[in-house]
Amino acid sequence: MDVEFETRLRLWDARKHDSWTFADLPTDVADDIADVVEGSSRGFGSVRVEATIGTTTWRTSIFPGAETYVLPVKAAVRRKESVEAGDLARIHLRLVDVDGAPDRLG
Repeated sequence: MDVEFETRLRLWDARKHDSWTFADLPTDVADDIADVVEGSSRGFGSVRVEATIGTTTWRTSIFPGAETYVLPVKAAVRRKESVEAGDLARIHLRLVDVDGAPDRLG
């Protein structure tokens, strides 16, 4: 399953001094992912993904938040792509290790 969307990067409210930066998935995208991964999520409800911003691709997990899944965006990615909390970023996600996930959402 592949999805692409734009979202604003934000600092984690609970620990702003640690500079944990996240991207909230649009709720319609999160709903589609939840349908695909139902019963196969990992610890804390996480879902393994391959994420891309600009020319940088990395493997990580998305985690369920209060309203949607959240994607942690590493400092090395933010530096290379010149994005920080408050910036709008175009993100491409591909689910990995999900049995039966369709190749493309659409």
